[in-house]
Amino acid sequence: MVLINLQNVSYGFGGVQLLEQLNLQINKGDRICLLGRNGEGKSTLMKLICGEVLPDGGEVIRPKGIRMARLPQEVPQLMAGTVFDLISRNDTEIGGFGGEPPEPHRVNAVLTQFQLPPQAPCESLSAGQKRQALLARAFARKPDLLLLDEPTNHLDITAIERLENDLLRMGTTLVLVTHDRAFLQKLATAIVDIDRGQAVRWNCDYATYLRRKEEALQTEADHAAKFDKKLSQEEAWIRQGVKARRTRNEGRVRALAKLREIRKARRERTGDVTMTAQTAERSGKLVIEATDISYAYLGRPIIHRFSTTILRGDRVGIMGPNGAGKTTLLSLLLGRLVPAEGHVRHGTGLEIAYFDQLRGQLDEDKTVRQNVADGNDTIEVNGRRRHVIGYLKDFLFAPDRANSPVRVLSGGERNRLLLAKLFARPSNVLVLDEPTNDLDAETLELLEEVLLDYTGTVLMVSHDRSFLNNVVTSTLVFEVDGHIGEYVGGYDDWLRQRAVPVPPKSKKAEIDAPAPRLRTEKKRKLSFNEQRELLTLPGEIEAMEAEQKALFAAMAAPDFYRREAGAIAAAKNRLAELETALAAAYERWTALEILQEELNG
Repeated sequence: MVLINLQNVSYGFGGVQLLEQLNLQINKGDRICLLGRNGEGKSTLMKLICGEVLPDGGEVIRPKGIRMARLPQEVPQLMAGTVFDLISRNDTEIGGFGGEPPEPHRVNAVLTQFQLPPQAPCESLSAGQKRQALLARAFARKPDLLLLDEPTNHLDITAIERLENDLLRMGTTLVLVTHDRAFLQKLATAIVDIDRGQAVRWNCDYATYLRRKEEALQTEADHAAKFDKKLSQEEAWIRQGVKARRTRNEGRVRALAKLREIRKARRERTGDVTMTAQTAERSGKLVIEATDISYAYLGRPIIHRFSTTILRGDRVGIMGPNGAGKTTLLSLLLGRLVPAEGHVRHGTGLEIAYFDQLRGQLDEDKTVRQNVADGNDTIEVNGRRRHVIGYLKDFLFAPDRANSPVRVLSGGERNRLLLAKLFARPSNVLVLDEPTNDLDAETLELLEEVLLDYTGTVLMVSHDRSFLNNVVTSTLVFEVDGHIGEYVGGYDDWLRQRAVPVPPKSKKAEIDAPAPRLRTEKKRKLSFNEQRELLTLPGEIEAMEAEQKALFAAMAAPDFYRREAGAIAAAKNRLAELETALAAAYERWTALEILQEELNG
């Protein structure tokens, strides 16, 4: 069943034609991801689909009575009232379209699902909580079509994984824009690639799309090269003059005119960002040493007796839930905060460049070029002077955009500008606090390459699992009560190490342990208990998920919240216990399967 049909849709603004004669169908059950460079029109296409903007030409056909909900890319400035009020209201400015407001029992159910405090003022929420409240608002409407624009921004990894599972379980038709490649790979059943005003649908997952797209671009480049060669030959022929004007050659002259028209109409692909991080003189081998540092806020332990040594060339990722203290840890390591206990020692010759997730280093009222060059026409990059306009072109800022104030830039443009500002100064320590938000996939991959080539030290806070896997050499992970674990490798490496922990040996065991004897080791197999656990875990998980589903259904009933407070609290507590138990069961199941594969391999 076709839910949305776009026929010959065109849209432009400011003299720029963003989408041209675009055709696209969205079928019931699709989970489509819109891909394309920043500025290609992904968010605009979403607005056209839901009717927030009207096309300049063509038609968007929707079934009568279709329910749609859209999560905007930017968190709206005006989010007044309580969380319960926000989810209940039906004002279209923040993502509800058509239909009646959700029933109170439905609102309560999604509040429980997203673990949101119903009576908390929206102004008091963190960026991640506001994002989850907007998601809950969309879920509460049970839309036929759900449009999500960068839904993982500001969410921690746990919340992202929960959202993935919720969206898979809902089965709602989905159109999304995301820079999170792991999220995209797990969810998308089709890719719609927006490129030079056109939308091409690829019915495959993300990994397959990347391979097919590369092949298509190569074929296009080959055809363009052949076309340009033919055009060049015909231009040379026409310059011969007399022979070209003979009557019998008029057809060839008309064909050349047609070739010129085709070449003029051809839209070139947006260029790639060109990034190079300037490296200062090498720092000393020791960069940062933290010894038994602790820090608390309002009596709550944020960091408890944490020690680490960071050496030149390390690329360290920092992970943890929203509000755990990741930015606080960076501030302690950089000396911006003083620990309540312990001490931090810095090595010699540190030149630190800091990427702030809130983009506080950008002056909203100054232009793009003023932010990078402080009003100068040139900047020094890798030992040579460059005009600031040329430097900004490397980051895809056209001259007119370079003279625009920062306040009119999109989220992706602001992140590119902050990277341009950051890389314009020499450094040997790069500190990046959530650098991946709003960047397109191509720019993300280039940033990965820059960080891999960077000869200094990198400290990075990120919730982007693919980015962590591809860049970091070790991870610092916030666990419980201010304890921070240190692991080798990226996100997937942490999952494996966390899933199969090696219990520490007691001193007594070390003393009593017999001396090792040389012998031929037999190949280890899963123990009887491990085999039994591997067989029984799926059934246990199924039973817990059934109980969880029954609890969700009970909480969605109209009379649930009229019960005694104790019964409501007990149900919520049991739901929390089930979520924790399910997470542990899935981790153990995965760990046993990995162990079995390794032993059989």
